[in-house]
Amino acid sequence: MITKRILIFFLLIGINVFAQEKKWTLQECVDYAIKNNISVKQSELDLKTSDVEKLEAIGGFLPSLSGNANYSINTGANINPATNQFENQTFKSFSASANSSVTLFNGLANWKTLQRTKLNKIANEYRLDKMKDDIALSVANSYLQILFNKEQLKVQKNQNQITKENIKRTQQLIEAGSVPAGDIYELQATDATQEQQIISTENTLIISKLALCQTLLLEDYATFDISDETIDIPMTDIVNESQEAILEKAREAVKDIKIAESNVSIAKKDLSITRSGYLPTLTGFVGYNTRWSESAVLNFVDQLSLFDGTSIGLQLNVPILNGFSTRGRVQRSKINLQRTEFQLTQAELDLERNVYQAYNDVVNAKKSFEAAEKTLEARKLAYDFAKERYEVGLMNSFDFSQSSITFENAQSEVLRTKYDYIFRTKILEFYFGIPLIQKQ
Repeated sequence: MITKRILIFFLLIGINVFAQEKKWTLQECVDYAIKNNISVKQSELDLKTSDVEKLEAIGGFLPSLSGNANYSINTGANINPATNQFENQTFKSFSASANSSVTLFNGLANWKTLQRTKLNKIANEYRLDKMKDDIALSVANSYLQILFNKEQLKVQKNQNQITKENIKRTQQLIEAGSVPAGDIYELQATDATQEQQIISTENTLIISKLALCQTLLLEDYATFDISDETIDIPMTDIVNESQEAILEKAREAVKDIKIAESNVSIAKKDLSITRSGYLPTLTGFVGYNTRWSESAVLNFVDQLSLFDGTSIGLQLNVPILNGFSTRGRVQRSKINLQRTEFQLTQAELDLERNVYQAYNDVVNAKKSFEAAEKTLEARKLAYDFAKERYEVGLMNSFDFSQSSITFENAQSEVLRTKYDYIFRTKILEFYFGIPLIQKQ
């Protein structure tokens, strides 16, 4: 029994360690977010509703069938269903009927309704795809923000370690009488400032992880972490494409235009359906009925056979005046059609603006990153030169600290522009139809 408990104890420890060591990749984050997002689940329900609407539309072509039966005990003066005469006595009676009807013509409203359900399902599929794309972009942005904060933290800790080493060396020089005691004060101030920056970046890192956790609907904030993967600058020729070519690709890749176009098609179909209300409706029907009465001489079965009857015929309903109800529905459908056409035009304008903006963002982000790299290279040379001078006593601690700070800022700027360039490129590639994540 004790051995069993020990095994369970170590098994639980192993599970806990595994949970803490779990590090999420970008692909895992995107897949999990799409699978568990509430809005995605609701959109998937809309697709199921579209299937139900299609089934109902198909049912509109089928004939209706209904049956009813009635058993009663009559007292006083009542019409005997068997003799069709008034009888002032108590008797029992039974009647049954079955009726069926089918719409032969109603302005093709059934057919148009079926076509509308198909269009609506397509529109819901586009909405679901757009929702997944938006979630993927949001997750990628949060993921890259965490990576940036991690690398930023590494840079700050490395710089702080160098500062602490310089403090130790300066203390040794002071004790040897090579430099004045005041030289260490500036380095100590720099050390304190760097430690504050490290604490601030650590807090920023925690907040960025929390934001991604909330997007993923995860509750275990404390142990959540992403994999320490290196995302390099994407090797892409997307900026060599013309903006017009990217825009043309975006019309197919981005679902906004397709959604707007689907809404226009649905609105046109709605208008056609409401106009069917102006046309007459022709319905065919057939019915069967039979009856029995206790007071009749014949038995139950003979009465059902004797007193049965059938009916068959056509019914024509011609709309003449219905208080402008049909006219009002048609006018509302026309207004809704105009609204969806305006929305389509606006969606096209928005897409054009977004594509051009994304293109310019990539171009500017690339220039900023390249400029930051050049600045870092120059700052590195200046820092190395300042360090050499400081170590031989040709530079005071204040000037050396300033050189160290500018070098650290240059490193941070490279990181910032790098991840900004990566994300901007991903957005432009998305408009060009390139998947956000290239699955292996």
